[in-house]
Amino acid sequence: MYMSTDEIRRAFLAFFESKGHQIVESSSLVPANDPTLLFTNAGMNQFKDTFLGLEKRNYTRATTAQRCVRAGGKHNDLENVGFTARHHTFFEMLGNFSFGDYFKQDAIKFAWEFLTVTLKLPADRLLVTVYETDDEAFEIWNKDVGVPADRIVRIGDKKGGKPFESDNFWQMGDTGPCGPCTEIFYDHGDHIWGGRPGTPEEDGDRFIEIWNNVFMQFNRQADGTMDPLPKPSVDTGMGIERISAIMQGVHSNYEIDIFQTLIKDAAAVIGHDDLGNQSLRVVADHIRSCAFLIADGVMPSNEGRGYVLRRIIRRAVRHGNKLGAKGAFFYKLAAPLAEIMGTAGEELKKQLEMVEKVLKIEEDNFGRTLDRGMTILAEALDNLDGKVLDGETVFKLYDTYGFPADLTNDVARERGFSIDEEGFNNAMEAQRQRARDAGQFGVDYNDAIKVDAETEFCGYGATEGQAKVVALYREGEAVEAINAGEEALIVLDNTPFYAESGGQCGDTGAMTADGVQFVVADTQKFGNAIGHSGKQAEGSLKVGDKLTATVDAARRAATSLNHSATHLLHAALRNLLGEHVTQKGSLVKPEGLRFDFSHLEAVKPEELREIERVVNEQIRINHAINTDVTDIESAKEKGAMALFGEKYDDEVRVLSMGDFSVELCGGIHAANTGDIGLFKIVSEGGIAAGIRRIEAVTGEAAIAALHDQEALLAETASLVKSDAASVATKVSALVAHSKQLEKEIQQLKDKLAAQESAGLINQVQEINGVKVLVTKLDGADNKALRGMVDELKNQLGSGIVVLGNVSGDKVGLIAGVTKDLTSKVKAGELVNLVAQQVGGKGGGRPDMAQAGGTDAAALPAALESVTPWLVEKL
Repeated sequence: MYMSTDEIRRAFLAFFESKGHQIVESSSLVPANDPTLLFTNAGMNQFKDTFLGLEKRNYTRATTAQRCVRAGGKHNDLENVGFTARHHTFFEMLGNFSFGDYFKQDAIKFAWEFLTVTLKLPADRLLVTVYETDDEAFEIWNKDVGVPADRIVRIGDKKGGKPFESDNFWQMGDTGPCGPCTEIFYDHGDHIWGGRPGTPEEDGDRFIEIWNNVFMQFNRQADGTMDPLPKPSVDTGMGIERISAIMQGVHSNYEIDIFQTLIKDAAAVIGHDDLGNQSLRVVADHIRSCAFLIADGVMPSNEGRGYVLRRIIRRAVRHGNKLGAKGAFFYKLAAPLAEIMGTAGEELKKQLEMVEKVLKIEEDNFGRTLDRGMTILAEALDNLDGKVLDGETVFKLYDTYGFPADLTNDVARERGFSIDEEGFNNAMEAQRQRARDAGQFGVDYNDAIKVDAETEFCGYGATEGQAKVVALYREGEAVEAINAGEEALIVLDNTPFYAESGGQCGDTGAMTADGVQFVVADTQKFGNAIGHSGKQAEGSLKVGDKLTATVDAARRAATSLNHSATHLLHAALRNLLGEHVTQKGSLVKPEGLRFDFSHLEAVKPEELREIERVVNEQIRINHAINTDVTDIESAKEKGAMALFGEKYDDEVRVLSMGDFSVELCGGIHAANTGDIGLFKIVSEGGIAAGIRRIEAVTGEAAIAALHDQEALLAETASLVKSDAASVATKVSALVAHSKQLEKEIQQLKDKLAAQESAGLINQVQEINGVKVLVTKLDGADNKALRGMVDELKNQLGSGIVVLGNVSGDKVGLIAGVTKDLTSKVKAGELVNLVAQQVGGKGGGRPDMAQAGGTDAAALPAALESVTPWLVEKL
């Protein structure tokens, strides 16, 4: 029975919804509040805190079609993508989850029913595996489901490995939740090479894993002890690409509907006819990860997630160029991708213009980078001492400029050189290890604060309330009491203190009773509990005590004004700059606000003024700031925007300021926009490729900022002997006069340099018939050295010049070689000979190179070493 990928996705979610599961939207590819992950790489990522017991949800069964990327961290197989049947940078994981609800029996039956009844897969083509000692799962498969014993494979621990090191035993980390797995395999038939799981031929393509059921059954301690979990849970995953291949009667994932469409579109925009070319597969795969990463807020950069994205884009562009692509082409595939992804492409459609712009800019930049890389490669080969280009240089060209080793090898071979492949492979492996290390969980699950209690927040309309202490923690450990002078974290049954969330900082204040005072320095969330961290200032406190909780009301009020202003700012940016603007982060404090947003260029001064004007206009209108608590779907129908990095429950708060701003937000806000008083932008700048940041102040802080500007203007006017109205004209005239003086000074320096070079020509010596000038200068202008060398080379006609200049405690070096001699002597090698002896380094072209140094005393001896070195070369 043929089914499209979109039909399979919808059928899966509908099936599990019929089994009492809550359909949960795919989370962002950027994991929310999880520094242990580079990208979302599994369906369970967004539920990790729920499985850990740090977060409770209002449902115990969930199902998702989760977008995933594996192109960094420990799951890094980028070089295989496009050349195997099932490696991808981007994939979708269909999953169903139980949080202490059903366990092995239902999980196994659900999987079997969906595959054999909903999808109508023949049971005799399915084979299952269980962990070697998991007799319970074996019995369910065999006796309850009816799978013959000879089609159930027990998989044990790996030979020579640690206990529970098995493909059929899952662990979140070295400690924490873990348990056995049962996997379902599809038999593609004996016409395809490969053996059953657990056999020497298991890496073949005949038996393909399509579903994995993980049974979180134990809590592993640091000493290896396996304690049973009080609420065993289920985490499953089925790759949509693999099941689509089966349902569409093909073997390779690249033959399914999504990839066939993308491959044809890629061939069209590149201008290539062979649809079976593996480079087209690379391009088709990479547009998926790149487009969705950008839509989720990742921008190309030289570090972290942005670096991985840049590598994927460059790999796609290289493969397109390999097929003969002329000009930018990759960005043109974002639109057809959004269409073919069906229900999974809705968010991409909203961000399409932004995605295309980012890809186009990165593609154009990479073209220039390739040119620079070719120049560096040519210089490296020119300066090569021997016939083998070192592995570190090959790796640098690959890592920084996107040159694959085979391309570097081709260029080198054309010039009679080879590359150090072993050195390159070692550098690559070192990078992979760094990526694997960065992708590992860094927190012992059993060391994390886990709070079973829930805290009711009652601070939207109050800054004071009565509460009971339900838990106390000191240095991460639960305690029954704390004493004066001790730092601790307090959990209350209810609290008016707002916990840091959505960019708004946590409240501060105090908790008091007779003879007792606890000073709250910060408030944070711990799952469904709210923790108040601070210091016991007076008396002692124990679990069960009742307190008066009082928020610092003035600090809260100032914070709320800034929070409301971020909503007005967000709406103004979208109205004035375009719908592509989305929030990428924020920080709201009493002192001011910081707002990060997607935009590809600096905001012009006139645009900033207009943004400021519009926000202040909305403040003067004095909209009532209304809050409506509703379900998530109704909120979306009202046009409410979700904020970056936030998790939302089924019931959400819709915050509206007239029709101007409607957003989902759980934060604290002013009663009316007029309460904000005044909004003033302090700065605007870029923080990453495609991400801008505006910092601003409101209320009294905004007035203080204006006063500071007035004072600065008055001081400037006084310095230039002008009044405030004429200060710009006066400063402009002074700047023009200064530039003219600088120009005249440089002209005089150039004349002095020319005169000095005329005198230096008398110091020329001959080495093996070649004119050579090596000399030391004192206090010369380093900027003029290049001109002096050019002038000396012109006078020599054919020759070599080396100048060493001491200016203060710094050494400036320059070497010039006329082009007829660069085959024998290269300026870069020559200048480095001297630079290494004076504590410096440098480089440049074969005919001109400069360097610097710090050891002026060593310069005379360093210059004396030039002559014997040249004798050997010439």
